[in-house]
Amino acid sequence: MHSSTFRLNNKSLITNLIATAILLASFADTPIQPYLFAVGAFALSGALTNWLAVHMLFEKVPGLYGSGVIPNRFAEFKLAIKQLMMAQFFSPTNIERFIASEEQTVHQWLKPQRLIEAVDYDQLFERLVDAIMASSFGSMLSMFGGRNALTGLKQPFIDNIKRTLADMVDGERFQTAVQESIDVHRLGDDMRTKIEAMVDQRLEELTPQLVKEIVQNMIAIHLGWLVVWGGVFGGLIGLLVALVQ
Repeated sequence: MHSSTFRLNNKSLITNLIATAILLASFADTPIQPYLFAVGAFALSGALTNWLAVHMLFEKVPGLYGSGVIPNRFAEFKLAIKQLMMAQFFSPTNIERFIASEEQTVHQWLKPQRLIEAVDYDQLFERLVDAIMASSFGSMLSMFGGRNALTGLKQPFIDNIKRTLADMVDGERFQTAVQESIDVHRLGDDMRTKIEAMVDQRLEELTPQLVKEIVQNMIAIHLGWLVVWGGVFGGLIGLLVALVQ
């Protein structure tokens, strides 16, 4: 038995026992016998009626139409759970606001410096030399040692390319391009579609029993007080009836 169900049954049991004790006490020949009987009877009827109403929410009672409404309507409860989650937690506005707030962290995980260091500058320099040798300058360079004449330019070329790339990624134009490339609306739609698919998949796994337990765990502790107050107000009504007779 779940703890919430235990608390519900515990409140109901205590309330019904108190009402029953008052009712039994009314069978003693005392001056307040009529008042005890009215208070006990009304309190017990109020507590039992409310207990039965709560019980009928979760369990089907033979012969009582409308009982077991939660397991009987579990498909509607699943739909309500999905609508609540998607509307309140994963609405397009909330998702887009979350993505927009996370844009500032893009540069932390993007780490442009690592991208710059990952470039194969040797290959880049070789491609440049190939282009020069294939051009009209190639024949002229052949008189001065050909490709070897450009070897001394390799490291200065690499250093300059690295500085240029570093300046570019730190520049406003590159930063703006990165931000513009993040389509918040499109990302939000994609994220919401995936979340909705996950929610649908999980809800498909729910059974009437699981839905009953979910709802019961959420509200059983509060429903227990319906039984308590049913007994209290039933007893007060019984006392009022006894007083006016």
